[in-house]
Amino acid sequence: MALILMLSIGHATAQTPRFLGDGHAMLKVNTDKKYILLPVEEKEENAHIRVVKDNRLVKTFNCRLAVDKVDYFVPYEVGKGELFDITFTGNTRFTGAINDFTCWKRMAYSDSFDTTDREKHRPLYHHTPAYGWMNDPNGLFYKDGTWHLFYQYNPYGSQWENMSWGHSTSKDLVHWTAEPMAIVPDALGAVFSGCCVVDKENTAGFGKDAVVAFYTSAGTRQVQSMAYSTDGGKTFTKYADNPVITSNVPDFRDPHVFWNEEAGHWNMLLAAGQQMSIYSSSDLKEWKHESDFGAEYGCHGGVWECPDLMKLKVNGTNKEKWMLVCNINPGGPFGGSATQYFIGQFDGKTFTCEDEPGETKWMDYGKDHYATVTFDNAPDGRHVGVAWMSNWQYANQVPTKQFRSANSIMRDYGLFEHGGETYCSVMPAKEMDAVRGARVKSPAEACEIVVTLKGDAQLTLRNGKGEKAVITYDAEEQTIDFDRRRSGDVSFSDAFPCIVTSPTYGQVKTLRIFIDRCSVEIFDGEGKMAMTNLVFPSEPYDRLTVKGKAKATVYRLKK
Repeated sequence: MALILMLSIGHATAQTPRFLGDGHAMLKVNTDKKYILLPVEEKEENAHIRVVKDNRLVKTFNCRLAVDKVDYFVPYEVGKGELFDITFTGNTRFTGAINDFTCWKRMAYSDSFDTTDREKHRPLYHHTPAYGWMNDPNGLFYKDGTWHLFYQYNPYGSQWENMSWGHSTSKDLVHWTAEPMAIVPDALGAVFSGCCVVDKENTAGFGKDAVVAFYTSAGTRQVQSMAYSTDGGKTFTKYADNPVITSNVPDFRDPHVFWNEEAGHWNMLLAAGQQMSIYSSSDLKEWKHESDFGAEYGCHGGVWECPDLMKLKVNGTNKEKWMLVCNINPGGPFGGSATQYFIGQFDGKTFTCEDEPGETKWMDYGKDHYATVTFDNAPDGRHVGVAWMSNWQYANQVPTKQFRSANSIMRDYGLFEHGGETYCSVMPAKEMDAVRGARVKSPAEACEIVVTLKGDAQLTLRNGKGEKAVITYDAEEQTIDFDRRRSGDVSFSDAFPCIVTSPTYGQVKTLRIFIDRCSVEIFDGEGKMAMTNLVFPSEPYDRLTVKGKAKATVYRLKK
């Protein structure tokens, strides 16, 4: 469903560009309006736009400017007197003459940009960007009663490009407010994934309780940069001496920093190829490389990314252990991206894994769970995290246009023991309890289903179009399957229609199933399994069939 923004009264058509060649044009932006609205056609190649003012380059970005038709518009906040120097990379034998491109006819000036939701698949209680592309969650932190969620963001289209940090805030981890972009590209490159920490003791010298962000500057090489905020995360100032860490490793990114109380210093984890590099610092500016982990452990089917490291209690015991989180793409258990983890001990310098080198433990056995990271400074000692709810196999092609990608519901992490081993427990964040509404007879586009199990069972979610998603519990095999092969629109990727399977590490007594317009998330009531999957039904599932030894109760979810 495309976003078509009608150019009504109050919009002024942009002036005629100057054409310099088959793929080159210049457009003088001369307006008192706030935005120039850029028409996007997703099948086209990116046009490269250099923004020049007073003979100086002030910004560069890429946008799939419309050649034949407009899928949707994106806004660019203009400065009066700017010059757009635009280079098209498409083959003119196929695109035609540049002066006939649709973008020149539909490009317009406006004081506003319409973000009214036009997507039938936009979630009702999951975090999404108002418009544009989103992938990895970044820079999560809690401060003064507010949860801050930053994310990889492209404001100039709904496919991956122009990586910046978008920003949203929440008081309850369910309802989110869109904030202005936080960190944008500069001379060092695009702004890739990273983290934020609350510097309670002013170790960096930016002020007590300053919020310090670390991110990957992705230019010719990937290096680590820093920025700081003295207004609680609303605005950031980039550190003058960036980059703070460099390396000759090509894939060197996604810094995750935390204060290690036991060691008395800051630690940083960095994804470096197919291992994690561990650093220490006393002031967040000077970093010492301590060790590396992972060369012989876990899955190595793809690049390691987005690390995290935390100390957790083992449920029902007096034990505490460390969990190192490692997201990987490709190499997931069902293809594409996924989240693996390792259990062990950490002394502030070296992580020692207790798992066997060849063993892989997956945090979520769904198809759409990646880039999992946790919030810094979460209250009450909690470890609250979130995942990007998509898969790189088809993330750019899912059937939405106004925006692409949502995040999972927030989750609380812990540890549990089974069969002599320790595993990650995943529970819906306790804030989800507050949005559970009244019991209803049938599923709806936003609901929670609580299932009590006493043996084998099968639950089928279905709509009037015959589309269905099927959940099967095998008590003897101790597995749960999710079948989305006929769940709705599966045509956009051969990798999308599939059956995925999760171990349950013992018998399951209760399942909590969270349904939103484009997702089904399944949790064991004790946290022993989690499964996150996208679905795109043509209309909401409104029927539930239960077979076997199970009883299901449906609750509406408050918006």
